[in-house]
Amino acid sequence: MYILFEGIDTCGKSTQIELLAQNIPDLIITKEPGGTEFGVKAREILLADTLSSKRAELLLFLADRAEHYQEIVKVNKDKIVISDRGFISGIGYALANDDFDFDELVRLNKFALEDHFPDKIVLFLTNIETLKERTSAKTLDGIELRGLEYLISVQEHMKESIIKLNIPHLFIDATDSIENIHQSILTYLKV
Repeated sequence: MYILFEGIDTCGKSTQIELLAQNIPDLIITKEPGGTEFGVKAREILLADTLSSKRAELLLFLADRAEHYQEIVKVNKDKIVISDRGFISGIGYALANDDFDFDELVRLNKFALEDHFPDKIVLFLTNIETLKERTSAKTLDGIELRGLEYLISVQEHMKESIIKLNIPHLFIDATDSIENIHQSILTYLKV
């Protein structure tokens, strides 16, 4: 089973993935970008936010996604694979830049994923106040420096994309307690 944990930075995805890893044996945990050797290099470029072309940025994300699917997801299709981010983030960030069409983004991502969207998606939804509080306690990367309103816009595009694509999903209130969120996820995943 291929499951995406989606959401903007500081929403709690990584914390919940760590909790699941403690409770589920043989869980495959990965991330986009950065889950493969190529992905590590792509992540460095993407988080530096130095590409002047948004098309180049999109294509680098898609190249990472294709490599990630080939090296991690496809070869572990009989196991539970949880990815910290995936194509929903890619679509959300691309739409927030107002440079791309939703249907074209879906086509490109289907190509990168060999027509295999995830089985389930868990989307963490936060608010501007919590985002402000959590980002103030860390060093921001190039994408986070685009601003809090930008990140909230990305989050809304993620939510809308999941609904449009009708992929089984769970929307999580990321402002809830860690334990409540964990229990909701366990119930949803039935593990």
